[in-house]
Amino acid sequence: QVFSIEIVPELAERAKVDLERTGYLNVTTREGDGYYGWEEEAPFDAIIVTAASDHIPPPLLKQLKPGGRMVIPVGSRFMVQHLVLVTKEADDNIVTEQLLPVRFVPLTGQR
Repeated sequence: QVFSIEIVPELAERAKVDLERTGYLNVTTREGDGYYGWEEEAPFDAIIVTAASDHIPPPLLKQLKPGGRMVIPVGSRFMVQHLVLVTKEADDNIVTEQLLPVRFVPLTGQR
């Protein structure tokens, strides 16, 4: 099962329609601020964030299942961003690894 959040209303609606039209029945979409994740559906085995944040959002760490992994671009809008692999170990310890430099649009919303 896949859950996807999009903050731009038109893009959220288009994603929903396109996924249904192409037969992806295991994807649930909603409009919202991805910074906060989707607490009602947590915990997650994996989280993929497709917008840069200047830090790893605590709500996403909380929603990651022990043993789960997250990939997120981290860095400010005008500086170098890095794709970071976040692993939550079985004891809830968080391990991060910078993978490579990237450039993503900023994570927006009410944070």
